[in-house]
Amino acid sequence: MAADYPDTASGAYRAVLQVIESVEPRIAAATRKELADQRDSLKLIASENYASLAVLLTMGSWLSDKYAEGTIGHRFYAGCQNVDTVEAVAAEHARELFGAPYAYVQPHSGIDANLVAYWAILATRVEAPGLADAGVKHVNDLSEADWEALRHKLGNQRLLGMSLDAGGHLTHGFRPNISGKMFHQRSYGTDPQTGLLDYDALAAAAREFKPLIIVAGYSAYPRRINFAAMREIADDVGATLMVDMAHFAGLVAGKVFTGDEDPVPHAHVTTTTTHKSLRGPRGGLILAQPEYADAVDKGCPMVLGGPLAHVMAAKAVALAEARQPAFQTYAKRIADNAKALAEGFLSRGARLVTGGTDNHIVLLDVTSFGLTGRQAESALLDAGVVTNRNSIPADPNGAWYTSGIRFGTPALTSRGFGAADFDRVAELVVDVLKNTQPAAGARGTSKAKYTLADGTAQRVRDAAAELLAANPLYPGLTL
Repeated sequence: MAADYPDTASGAYRAVLQVIESVEPRIAAATRKELADQRDSLKLIASENYASLAVLLTMGSWLSDKYAEGTIGHRFYAGCQNVDTVEAVAAEHARELFGAPYAYVQPHSGIDANLVAYWAILATRVEAPGLADAGVKHVNDLSEADWEALRHKLGNQRLLGMSLDAGGHLTHGFRPNISGKMFHQRSYGTDPQTGLLDYDALAAAAREFKPLIIVAGYSAYPRRINFAAMREIADDVGATLMVDMAHFAGLVAGKVFTGDEDPVPHAHVTTTTTHKSLRGPRGGLILAQPEYADAVDKGCPMVLGGPLAHVMAAKAVALAEARQPAFQTYAKRIADNAKALAEGFLSRGARLVTGGTDNHIVLLDVTSFGLTGRQAESALLDAGVVTNRNSIPADPNGAWYTSGIRFGTPALTSRGFGAADFDRVAELVVDVLKNTQPAAGARGTSKAKYTLADGTAQRVRDAAAELLAANPLYPGLTL
């Protein structure tokens, strides 16, 4: 990424921070401190990355000041011609990058993208047929009785998604999330012995449950998915296949996942974020087959508020970056580095869910160290290693304390880390975990408290500093 940053970037950022400082110096100070913290830590959170300075600068513009509800050429506010250009360019890059017939770039986040997708599927599969049966074109034209019947149908559809402990996401139908309140939901898991998806078991569950929607994709499953097989399962029961590729979109864009492992040709609707392995701004994106395009286009005002034009502009810049040949090299290195990290753990006796990885995620079972995920996460943070605790299949510690730590390679790969660096990272992580002891305490409290052997945190920070210095973040940028 070093070549991306001309000398003018430092001047631009200094000027921006000076303007902010003149109004609220605490915000300018926190912004500078965040860059320093990110430069000085090993960022291994699988859902985080480093956007380019071009992407970051794009978000700080007067495009933020414009309301633009609606779609290109069909807005509820006047004066949206420049927003139309921004949205059209971003959608064009998304279609070309992923080979999709339709792209929607308005969602503010991955959750928003999934909500729009769910309601677009309901509108296409339930609402439209209901209106046709009633002989009308719009819900406002329904009789009260027909409207109540349609509402009942919309609120009683079935969704089948991956369970949380197997690596699924809250937005795949779980009750704390709105998706779990919208649908009658059931989960599919993984093989208890291997931790891998069992497509035969999934097919049997789909035939028994008969869902309207099958959701594929994950936030903590360290393996690839056969989306052709998932589509066969969906077609067999008449379900819509929706794929949430928020975590691995960069591997799809970078052609690491192709053929049956590329969800876009197989899914009816594909959702993603733009800020994880895709290395763009925080936001969401939807790709869809033509039969769902009209319904997705109604995402605003159906679910979304006013589109964030400045973020759509940053999405366009990031997607343009991802269309460059260098991005494919980057994506391949993400996967190669994940394998190196996994092998580094295994060679030091650590236990991994599924025994390894073939994407960007490594899921470490920390029970072999006598720790909970929360203890391990906190001890690692003390040593300058930023991770997040995560459930593992059949997790004995539940979803809060957990028994796992999820690692991801996109961010440090953006900094230039290679396989040898990630092997060293594995060594440092194991050093911390071996020198962490759970503290005795009351039930629950004992799952969070720990002691870290004297000198461990500083020893690991010093070693990490050498790796970080050799792979600087935003090299040449001085504030």
